[in-house]
Amino acid sequence: MSEATDRRVVLKLSGEAFGGGRVGVDPDIVQGVARQIAAGVRAGVQVAVVVGGGNFFRGAELQRRGMDRARADYMGMLGTVMNCLALQDFLEKEGVDTRVQTAISMAQVAEAYLPLRAIRHLEKGRVVIFGAGAGLPYFSTDTVAAQRALEIRAQVVLVSKNGVDAVYTADPRVDPAAQRLEDLTFDEALKRELMVVDQTAFSLCKDNALPMLVFGVEGDDNLRRAIVGERLGTLIHAATGE
Repeated sequence: MSEATDRRVVLKLSGEAFGGGRVGVDPDIVQGVARQIAAGVRAGVQVAVVVGGGNFFRGAELQRRGMDRARADYMGMLGTVMNCLALQDFLEKEGVDTRVQTAISMAQVAEAYLPLRAIRHLEKGRVVIFGAGAGLPYFSTDTVAAQRALEIRAQVVLVSKNGVDAVYTADPRVDPAAQRLEDLTFDEALKRELMVVDQTAFSLCKDNALPMLVFGVEGDDNLRRAIVGERLGTLIHAATGE
């Protein structure tokens, strides 16, 4: 395995991608994700991952069906851990040392989230997968990806999207006149009211000048390309001089 470089990224993966649109985990999909991440690690990039849990539970949706929101969110957090363990298994099969760190204590399956320990793992070329969200209800995994990236001093948050390959002026699946945007500032995105990710995550990135790359998970080798720094999707960044 190559020596780790100074490039450190946080990759945000949706739970829906793990399930292939169904409830549960599709092993073939997770294996493909693991292969691309492993290729990025072998290229020398330090990779941390935040995984959603939408293929198992979504707190907001369960709330609409009558469940207590906080309890529903905790169920979603446990779903993320199942995805983390699946990804860890396939990464280990690719020969990549991997650690899962969770915001909820579950010592038999994962380490507790400790930023300095996570950084040390990354410096040793290990992949770190963050599970259980923020350990608190009402926080999305988008927000967790931004928060973890700031705390472990990553250079960029890579946000993979299902069904869309970049940020557009409107939903391209609905509006055929929607224009693809290659590059924009956080201020421009706010002015245009482009709902790229959860607004708390967006604010964290904007306030701390943390770049965000939004790209499609579908496509040939897109995850690896984003990890190693190839240009694809839409780069959102602070305005010059901020």
